[in-house]
Amino acid sequence: MQLTLLRTYGENGVNGILYLHDQQICYTLELPWKNNQRQISCIPEGSYLLRKRYSLRFEWHLHLQHVPGRSMILIHPANHAMKELQGCIAPVSIITGEGTGLGSVKAMQRLLAITDSAMRADKSCLLRIESTSLP
Repeated sequence: MQLTLLRTYGENGVNGILYLHDQQICYTLELPWKNNQRQISCIPEGSYLLRKRYSLRFEWHLHLQHVPGRSMILIHPANHAMKELQGCIAPVSIITGEGTGLGSVKAMQRLLAITDSAMRADKSCLLRIESTSLP
């Protein structure tokens, strides 16, 4: 299974739309691009393998594998990129501004439901990140 994240870059954050084929799953928030610097930049565009992960802080979430020059890049709930992210990706239900949104927990649950079925069937889940303009 391959998910596609289409990004729009801004000074205060990166907004995106996450798709499975041509079906929109949710919106996303990330930190602005700052040359892939740890904890202050979004990650480079490319394709990444996803793994399901559990922590006490985020409960079930997704972990991006083999991100160049980075580690522990997660997809986890957050509604404000600059205040709550350190290089990770946050799914949201609604975009409210550059790097801000609402309904992150609900969007995370939807994303996990979609990826969980593929992972249970021993299928790999890839995330392809590209740039575009939001409609």
